[in-house]
Amino acid sequence: MNLYEHISSNKRKSIFLIALFFIIIVSLGYFFGFYIGDIFTGVFVAVLISTIMLLISYYSGDKLILKMSHAIPADRKKYPHLVNTVEGLAIAAGIQTPKIYVINDAAINAFATGRNPKNASVTVTTGAIERLKRDELEGVLAHELAHIRNYDIRMMMLVVILVGIIALLSDFFLRTLIYGKGRRGVKASGIIGVLLIIIGLVLALLAPLISQLIKFAVSRQREFLADADGALLSRNPQGLANALKKISNDKEPLVEAANKATAHLFIENPLRVFKGRINTLFSTHPPIDERIKRLQKD
Repeated sequence: MNLYEHISSNKRKSIFLIALFFIIIVSLGYFFGFYIGDIFTGVFVAVLISTIMLLISYYSGDKLILKMSHAIPADRKKYPHLVNTVEGLAIAAGIQTPKIYVINDAAINAFATGRNPKNASVTVTTGAIERLKRDELEGVLAHELAHIRNYDIRMMMLVVILVGIIALLSDFFLRTLIYGKGRRGVKASGIIGVLLIIIGLVLALLAPLISQLIKFAVSRQREFLADADGALLSRNPQGLANALKKISNDKEPLVEAANKATAHLFIENPLRVFKGRINTLFSTHPPIDERIKRLQKD
């Protein structure tokens, strides 16, 4: 499979996974509505809560992430190659040059954020600037600009908030089942009514776990896509592959500038365990070896 096919395949998979989120949210609303005796109200409340939380995060999420990561604006005089490389890649990508930030940390890593290309920023660690060769740093930056061009940051922002929404709705539904006084105004009864309540209860219990697994799957697909698209942008897949090799061998954890809420944004999970392998199913990033293999194959 060539790079273009990878990009198309990952886009289709990501859209499918995002759709699953909305199915879960509507389903939780439906079963909650059935329990209280008004299905329309249940679905409406679920969608309304989701919309409000999404809008708040959409307009303020990037500023919060930069602050949490201790990122500071990059000085052109101090980091001329970094600034010039980002500007050149932005022109090649056909997008506005994003704001450039630096994290003072010896670990090799980078991430992009922003709700769209006009409001985007790219952030790299001083370790990446100092320890990567020029073509390797260009590969990393191309990967991050690919995220920006493909609106990956917006998508992952939606995914993270949707996970929180599903956890909130599930908890609310469970509390209603436990402490509520039972269904009111629902005509359905007997085996069908009991069966629907049981299905709703099981969904409420499993939805948070399912949504987390979807989040991890979406994140992994977007990383594959950014690798492929970034390689096209830099026209040097080996540069990014070599950078990923150095990152995989990097023993410097990025613990002060990263946390579980922001780990999915980085080019490689900054909280990864160095001894032993994390189960891929519960990882925000694909295995580095697999990413390198795909880049070198294409």
